[in-house]
Amino acid sequence: MPLYLRQVHSVPVLEFVGWRVIFTLPCALLFIALRGQGSELRVALGNRRILLRLVVSAVFVASNWLIYVLAIQSGQVLAASFGYYVTPLLQVGVGALFLHEKLTIRQWAAVALAALGVAALGWDQGGMLWLSLGMALSWLGYGLVRKVTPVGSLPGLTIETLVLLPFALALLGWHAATPAGLSLGQSGWLDLMIVCAGPMTAVPLTFFAIAARRMDFSALGMFQFSSPTIVFFLGLWVFGQPLDPLQLGAFALIWTAIAVFVWDLLTRRQTA
Repeated sequence: MPLYLRQVHSVPVLEFVGWRVIFTLPCALLFIALRGQGSELRVALGNRRILLRLVVSAVFVASNWLIYVLAIQSGQVLAASFGYYVTPLLQVGVGALFLHEKLTIRQWAAVALAALGVAALGWDQGGMLWLSLGMALSWLGYGLVRKVTPVGSLPGLTIETLVLLPFALALLGWHAATPAGLSLGQSGWLDLMIVCAGPMTAVPLTFFAIAARRMDFSALGMFQFSSPTIVFFLGLWVFGQPLDPLQLGAFALIWTAIAVFVWDLLTRRQTA
């Protein structure tokens, strides 16, 4: 995703989020048709409780998109990485405190190591901490709502996109009225990249929603450390952002925590 967003960095943030919603909808509807989930979509649309929850999840995911795109396009790649490092810790806490998921001693040790690493990164973030925390809290809210909402991943994503569609159209209409106009239509390559916002959004969100329904929220959180690690290395090697000793030590703690958590999962699975 960071590599992709660099290809559309000339598109204003609000306009890009609008295109992201517009082109996600046909992808979601296509996947619904291919999987024969039209009846499930109709049932969800007729359930007021599910609809209300998906409105909330749509607000969370749209907020996350805005902050994430803003961070990447403004060159704050490590701030984006830190935001997704905070999220798994929050997920583990929510899973243990509110969803009554039990962690083993080794898993709590892994959480403690990761917390130390995240705290060190937070100390180093300075003025960009608001970006990181905004991303973390919005993604936490999205994951939690999707976990407790009894709806399939694709129907849920489709409804979320429908909720956001009027706002996306309004954003694009506003941009079209400005002197700069819309970015779509300015070049063939940029047009292709904007259209790709659909599958770049629909596929990861579909997989995440499936995982959120099937996995313990705490385990899902720990495995999500893989995403910011990828973003971190891209920031270091591709975007040329500096790495100081404090950051290196923090990431070492986090990676050790992931190893301990996965080791515990594998050990218990072999025993079972």
